[in-house]
Amino acid sequence: MSVLLSLENVTTGYGAQNVLHGVSLEIAEGGLTAIIGPNGHGKTTLLRAISGLMPLRSGSISLGGRSLAGLRPDEIVAAGIVHVPQGDMLFPEMTVIENLLMGAYLPAAAAEAPRRLERVFALLPKLKDRRGQIASTLSGGERRMVGIGRGLMAGGRLLMLDEPSLGLAPIVIDQIYEVVAELAGAGQSILVVEENAARVADKAALIALLDNGELVWSGAGAELMARPEILETYLGA
Repeated sequence: MSVLLSLENVTTGYGAQNVLHGVSLEIAEGGLTAIIGPNGHGKTTLLRAISGLMPLRSGSISLGGRSLAGLRPDEIVAAGIVHVPQGDMLFPEMTVIENLLMGAYLPAAAAEAPRRLERVFALLPKLKDRRGQIASTLSGGERRMVGIGRGLMAGGRLLMLDEPSLGLAPIVIDQIYEVVAELAGAGQSILVVEENAARVADKAALIALLDNGELVWSGAGAELMARPEILETYLGA
């Protein structure tokens, strides 16, 4: 498969502290790629760097061969990268459908909003039932689904999900990952950050392990699950 997103020697951080140290990674077009690793070791920072929320201190990021250097976050969205952040991050006093439509604020996405809305409702039928409900009254799992649906409304080439399972009950996590697997199977390129390797081992085409801001291992899910020394050393499994 062709390379969609390329990171070369990416370094960034907060204040005087670097969090990422020369991360290089290639993400293929189509399917699911997972970034795993312990909490506080740079996974969220990596997504923030890709989406332009954190300036690079060195290195480069390109999408489909186009450099993202110097682009604002909204320009990166327009280029095709959609970031669904950790937690709910909804507009709490807006309805479900109003939150979803906020994902289609760019002109190109707005033109496709009716068709994309039907797709979101087909993937996440509970949202259709809740479309007039105020976001703050939803359950945790429903809010997470709205966040993913809002990301899909933007129509990006790459959908980035930051720990979509965070704080949810196991049965809801299974539902979320069923949707993620369905999207990936239909050809949507997805980059997901996940702390629990078992949740993505059988779904991701590539798993990359980030530890202390460095890429220390990458490979297929089956290979990772067959390496207990990696799981024990880096993930406490």
